[in-house]
Amino acid sequence: MDAANLFDSKTTYRLIRLEYLAALGLSLYLLVDNIGAINWWVFAGLFLYIDLIGYIPGAIAFHRSRTKQISKVFYVLYNSMHSLVTQAAVALLWTLEFGAEWTLLALPIHLCGDRALFGNFLKPFSVTFEPVTHPAFAQLKERVQTPTTPTAPAPSAVALPS
Repeated sequence: MDAANLFDSKTTYRLIRLEYLAALGLSLYLLVDNIGAINWWVFAGLFLYIDLIGYIPGAIAFHRSRTKQISKVFYVLYNSMHSLVTQAAVALLWTLEFGAEWTLLALPIHLCGDRALFGNFLKPFSVTFEPVTHPAFAQLKERVQTPTTPTAPAPSAVALPS
């Protein structure tokens, strides 16, 4: 993927997931290392609220829909709640109000777990809420995975003066 080609190969997708797995591992290490300082009720609340607001309503709407086309509101809820920026803001506000605590590790553990273990990233409006291969993407994937050889530009049709 690059700025002009917004798709990943299997390898780059796995590498991105590997990076989140490393962040998940670090977060879990810090959690275990500070296990005595964790408020487990708050941890559970912080871990679960992301999906209670951001995923479950959209999943219910998707599975109830005959057409599998649901309101973009569900995508916005999902993307807002699963955003690293949103959860960093939540952690900052929590820290300002209650002080820093290891319990906040619930936030990166949830987000990194979704990305590393399940491959769930932010949801674009152009695909279904739940993962289903888009027919246009299947065709593109087939074309991109077929090796091509670069071709030389066609010769100019304009005659040059001698």
